[in-house]
Amino acid sequence: MKVAILSGSVYGTAEEVARHAANILKTAGFETWHNPRASLADILAFGPEALLAVTSTTGMGELPDNLQPLYSTIRDQLPAAWRGLPGAVIGLGDASYGDTFCGGGELMRELFGELGIREVLPMLRLDASESVTPETDAEPWLAELVVALRG
Repeated sequence: MKVAILSGSVYGTAEEVARHAANILKTAGFETWHNPRASLADILAFGPEALLAVTSTTGMGELPDNLQPLYSTIRDQLPAAWRGLPGAVIGLGDASYGDTFCGGGELMRELFGELGIREVLPMLRLDASESVTPETDAEPWLAELVVALRG
């Protein structure tokens, strides 16, 4: 199964988690594709059979600048090929920000919903105020994702 990983990062932490997720999925036998500067055309060319979004949150619950253009393009075009595909989201944030905690992840979940992507696991929320190693903290959830994608 081909898994495309979309990532949005301000300081690089979400990209690190995305790279770690790609390695875990590869080890589990999936073909993964991750490019933090991806265009929609790049992703469509890969032909994903599942999608994983890994994003931090910035400002008042917004997506990081590097993910914003891709998000807008996907929203404008709503690729029909993705309808019904399995997907999941890892959101990174800081719980001390209250209501906007993991807001970037929530935006990706909503987008996946609009696209008709089936959420195979509840969004993983990684809290920067509690976690020093978010990539390691994501491992149990990623192990569940592997099982869910194998179906």
